[in-house]
Parts: sequence; C-alpha cells; structure tokens
Amino acid sequence: MFTGIVTHRGTLISREDHGGDQRLAIKADPELMVEAGLGDSVAVNGVCLTMIDPQADAFSADVSVETLSKTTLGSLADGGAVNLELPVRLSDRLGGHMVSGHVDGKARLVTRAPDVRSERFEFEAPMELARYISTKGSVTLDGVSLTVNSVTQNRFSVNLIPHTLQITSLGALQPDGLVNIEVDMIARYLERLVQGDPS
Repeated sequence: MFTGIVTHRGTLISREDHGGDQRLAIKADPELMVEAGLGDSVAVNGVCLTMIDPQADAFSADVSVETLSKTTLGSLADGGAVNLELPVRLSDRLGGHMVSGHVDGKARLVTRAPDVRSERFEFEAPMELARYISTKGSVTLDGVSLTVNSVTQNRFSVNLIPHTLQITSLGALQPDGLVNIEVDMIARYLERLVQGDPS
C-alpha cells in the first residue's frame, strides 16, 4: 500500500526483453535504497513492482506483458525520469490517500497553464475510468496523489503546486503526454456495493 506522496525520483538505466516481459534497471537515490531490500515493493510511476538486485544506488524490477500494456512503462525511454515511493509503514502518516499501485490505465494531458503560483493540468481519461473521478476526490497520476478540481465528462483538472512540479516527473509533462492513472479504490468498492453481487 502506498500514499501517492512521491519521495524520490529515479532514472531508467536500461531494459531487457525476456520473451515479452521486461526487466527494468532503475537508478535511485542512495537515501531511498538504504530503506529498501530484495523482494520489497516499490511504486515506479505509480506501478507496484517487486525490487530485485538492490544496489547502493539502483535496483531492477520485472514487468509483465499485462503491466507493459496497461501502463506507460513500456514506452519509457532510457534516461527517462520516474517517480518512486516505498510502501507506507503502519506507523507513517497517510499524507496522500490509499494507493494500491495497481494502475487502471493511461490518461492524456490535454492542456497545462499557469494558475497563480501553481499550474492547472487538464487530463483526458478513458470513459470507463472517468465515472470514478469526482470533484474534490483523489486520483493518482504517475504515482502522485492529487485532488481533482473539476470534472467534465471524461476530462478532469488538477493543480500542481511548485513543490510537486519540482519533485516529480509531472513538471516535465507536455500536452499529449501519457501518465499512469489509478482511480480512488474506495469509489470502486462503493460501486460494487451499490450494484450488488451479480451472481
């Protein structure tokens, strides 16, 4: 379980193809790696992966065909920046919201524009995910927990403060760029409860 509060940025060093699956090698801050170990979960651009071959300043992770098809990890270029977060501890503050690291799909940046000291980003989400996005609700984009400002059909906007623009990879995102999106898991559970058991 994660919170969507990105603590570090990493860099994709290389990828190896293994019959469709891939192994990603990621350079990471030694400060993060001190707390990490073999088999630990780590959110990479919001995708929960299992850490293998941890080093002082890097780690690797295997990514399945399913994950490559549902997320942006398959199109990430060598040298590309990624947002990193280790799992939340039971003793930690829940600063963002409950994030599983199970990405639902991809959203596209439509526009970004200055909004006083922050920037307002408007995204377009797949219609099947848009129903889970609500004004003042939470959404996770590339592993970053954000509050939704407004929703119109399958478009929604969020504001990014200067700290988020500086610390995360979202600061470099340009229109038509894709991000991983995870909708609020509570919204999914509520829908299931309201619909009842189809069996």
